[in-house]
Amino acid sequence: MRSGAGMSSEEREQYRLGRLDLERGDSDAALTHFGKLLATRSDFADVHYMLGLAYDQKGELEEATQSFQEALRINPAYTEARVALGSVCERAGDFERARSLVERATDRGHALDDRLDATTRGKLANLQAKLADAYRDAGELREAIEGYRKALDRCPDYHDIRHRLAVALREAGLPSRAIEEFRRVLRANPDYLVSAVQLGVTYYSLGRTREAVLAWNTVLERDPERADAAMYLRMVRAEPSSQA
Repeated sequence: MRSGAGMSSEEREQYRLGRLDLERGDSDAALTHFGKLLATRSDFADVHYMLGLAYDQKGELEEATQSFQEALRINPAYTEARVALGSVCERAGDFERARSLVERATDRGHALDDRLDATTRGKLANLQAKLADAYRDAGELREAIEGYRKALDRCPDYHDIRHRLAVALREAGLPSRAIEEFRRVLRANPDYLVSAVQLGVTYYSLGRTREAVLAWNTVLERDPERADAAMYLRMVRAEPSSQA
């Protein structure tokens, strides 16, 4: 069921009010409306999905998990419910299950991209990136890089994810590819200064000191209070052989 299809006028009103409460952040009121709807529409996947969102909003992850699972039992093709369940698992520390759910949602989502709204695509990308962060923290850089790339396949303009991909590439011993990704970020958004700083760090790691200094000076021209760029410049200028 989508958008209240097959509901009576009274049920559609409960559904509408519940969604409004969710948007306002009033999860208790939303639970009341969806709870009433559940009494007559327990076989509608959307009702369980909305209940899950309300529980998730309250931080009641176990109840949210049960609701999302029920939505998927009724409709195994419910991509939004799968994404939401993956997010709950990720926050609960169940990374393996979260990865499995995201991969299944992504596989199906790529086949249905035209039917997925931008919000759902963004949730998928961010969840994939969070899992990639976990792999990177664990030192599993190949898996991290793959995860970031999958996230960017869905949302290529998410500059923060591309930045994290670039850092992982550098940590994996691929600085030239990292430079390419940092540059892509900065071409799209010159004000994303954290990438400009890390571009300088990557140049410096390759012995390309002049380019590193240029990158950090560019950062300080845009933001004179940027402490990390100033620190790196002081470090370079303190080196006896520095020509900067």
